[in-house]
Amino acid sequence: MHPYLLLAIYCCHIYLILDLGLASIAKIATGLLGLELEPQFNNPLGASSLQDFWGRRWNLMVSSILRPSVYDPVQARWGLDAGILATFFVSGLMHELMFYYLTLALPTGEVTAFFVLHGLLMVAERKARKAGWWRPHPVVATPLALGLIVGTGYWLFFPPLLRGGADAVGLAKFSAVMEVFQTPSLPPSISKFGISDYSSLWQRRCLILLSLKPPSH
Repeated sequence: MHPYLLLAIYCCHIYLILDLGLASIAKIATGLLGLELEPQFNNPLGASSLQDFWGRRWNLMVSSILRPSVYDPVQARWGLDAGILATFFVSGLMHELMFYYLTLALPTGEVTAFFVLHGLLMVAERKARKAGWWRPHPVVATPLALGLIVGTGYWLFFPPLLRGGADAVGLAKFSAVMEVFQTPSLPPSISKFGISDYSSLWQRRCLILLSLKPPSH
């Protein structure tokens, strides 16, 4: 499969995993605790600008956390642009930590650079709109915004994951879990444990996930 096609599939995979995963958590919280959680995505594929995508459509839970904890204090002291850049910088550091957990590879700074770049682009976009230099037609605004996000993601966001083998490990874990649900007997992927029978489905799930480790570095 062509690398760019594979990366496009990963983009869709990340969106679907986050959307379905967070929606499932919201349903569980509603059923068990009676809490009504807000949706975490607001049609990100319809974003007409970077500000629209990051501020009003993508992963709204993170936005609601970073806005009062980073953006508001920095913006109140050093201005709007500083608040935007500080928020994206902190988001980049958070993702570096998550990527380290997933790949066990030392951070390269690429993920932080991705978010800092988008912070700079958002500042430039805001200034251009305010000056009247940048007001694309709605028909082209969405493809331009999404194309920029995906293109910079190919360049800076995905390479650390692919180099660390997190994609292969994730697919292997998903396949192993599906194998547990589809077969009542011992799945071949964990036969190395020498156990022929399980009394608990949860034991099988845990052993499968523990048997799949990220590659060593």
